[in-house]
Amino acid sequence: QLQVVESGGKLVQPGGSLRLSCAASGFTLEDYNVGWFRQAPGKERERVSCTSKRGGTTTYAVSVKGRFTISRNITKNTMYLRMTSLKAEDTADYYCAARGGSSCPSERDDSTIWGQGTQVTVSS
Repeated sequence: QLQVVESGGKLVQPGGSLRLSCAASGFTLEDYNVGWFRQAPGKERERVSCTSKRGGTTTYAVSVKGRFTISRNITKNTMYLRMTSLKAEDTADYYCAARGGSSCPSERDDSTIWGQGTQVTVSS
């Protein structure tokens, strides 16, 4: 079974940092395009970052560029989202996703593998 599981979400103060993890099982993460998404209360899910297979192209949403970094540990078959200078508007449920082929994970793609989400709250 192809599966990804997120972890690391918690309450953090504004200006703080956090690293989310996403462990993959049943497939090799390096061979997939992977991404992080988030969904704030009352809002649609948005893509935060996507990186293509084998360390290719990486993109970030304008709202997080320069503050968030996506990465992979091939040995652990795990991907990460390092978040710094966190703001209240970063509060959301964060999801990791993986997709084969040549495109980023997408809600419109039935083959995209989704995690169950991890909650990040930025508040003092």
